[in-house]
Amino acid sequence: MEPILLVITSWWWIAPATVAAGAGAYGALTTGRRRARRLELDAARHEEGQAYRALVAAKAQVRTAQADVLAARARAGTPTAPIEARRALTSARDAEKSAAYLLRASRARVRASYAQYRARSSAEPLPIERLYALHDAVNARWLSYETDVDKALAYPSVTDPQHPATVAFLRAQRDAQFLRPTAGRRVAPAQFAAYRAAVETLDAALTEAERQAGVPGAPRAPQTGMAGVLGSVADAIDAAIPVIEGLRSVIVLPRRSTPKTPDSAAD
Repeated sequence: MEPILLVITSWWWIAPATVAAGAGAYGALTTGRRRARRLELDAARHEEGQAYRALVAAKAQVRTAQADVLAARARAGTPTAPIEARRALTSARDAEKSAAYLLRASRARVRASYAQYRARSSAEPLPIERLYALHDAVNARWLSYETDVDKALAYPSVTDPQHPATVAFLRAQRDAQFLRPTAGRRVAPAQFAAYRAAVETLDAALTEAERQAGVPGAPRAPQTGMAGVLGSVADAIDAAIPVIEGLRSVIVLPRRSTPKTPDSAAD
């Protein structure tokens, strides 16, 4: 009995320490999984911060350009500033407008990412896994033009390293592969945002190469910047028109009763 009691008194701390270590490991695993699930949302918030800082810098540039215009007027002694100063002010104002639109677009992306984060279950693939799959799908799509003999003969420019569109794709492919995070390691929001932008550029470059090669059914290359924002708005309007027309055909509005004139009532 004494040896048993001796063992118990010597190793009593083993059980609590094991439980604490297991709880800590489970907490770290759960926290890491949650952080990985919200990586896309964190990247969108990172881009929003960058867009806000760009807008602040653009506003400061406008004030600097305005000061330069006033200084040029004072030096010239005329109410009209030199054309160079006015062009710089116009350019600064255009940059401020673009920065404001990009900030608005980044905030919309944050809201969309938050909604997606709340809607997705923990069993669905992680954002970085979905991005890996998109990257691999674009590469497989391009390799099909080399492995498929019919495609290689029908659209040789897609794999021609001398073609400008193919050169742009190969550069985008190199950049996307360079920015691809190592699997199993923690990915920072800024790293995810840069990798996602590289994959989007890669997809757009291949789409443009297919379009120039005359591949039937090649989608339109996605636009970036202000053109992309306006294009998204236009696509949303085009998609809403059939819905409105369908509702108009379904909903039957009651006809307004036209009051009869005294002459028609007499008849």
